[in-house]
Amino acid sequence: MAKDNNILLARIDNRLVHGQIVCLWAGAVGANLIVVADDETAENEIEKSVMKMAASSLGYDTRFFTIQKTIDIIDKASDDQHILLICQTPKDLRRVIEGGVKIKEVDIGNMYYDEGEKKLTDKVSASKEDLDDLNYIKKHVDKIYIQDTPDSPKEEF
Repeated sequence: MAKDNNILLARIDNRLVHGQIVCLWAGAVGANLIVVADDETAENEIEKSVMKMAASSLGYDTRFFTIQKTIDIIDKASDDQHILLICQTPKDLRRVIEGGVKIKEVDIGNMYYDEGEKKLTDKVSASKEDLDDLNYIKKHVDKIYIQDTPDSPKEEF
């Protein structure tokens, strides 16, 4: 059974933490903590330091966890931590959900195009595996949509 937690929004974004996240998304959803759930990034000190610098410049705390560590500790966040959760791929977010983490709202933000993928929007393309993962996610969350920036229109997924 999924537990309640402080996740305000989960976003799928190949770029993880970047200017749009810290300048627009975190504030728009009321987050004060950005959690990146990504196995590779959790182990890459250089990537983490660049992303931390971008986020801290606007006052946001960041955490970088493996998928399993996210599953293990996300529901232990203190009441004053308001979380924007970012995963690089639909597969990673699916793993978080399969691990028992309750996600209410998902924004599909940016998924780069690869040969043979289905273009869903100008900035979102998906392989068959991605579509399978996104459909799984859709069945386990309250809302899922594609939205580039907080002030752009939401497109149904």
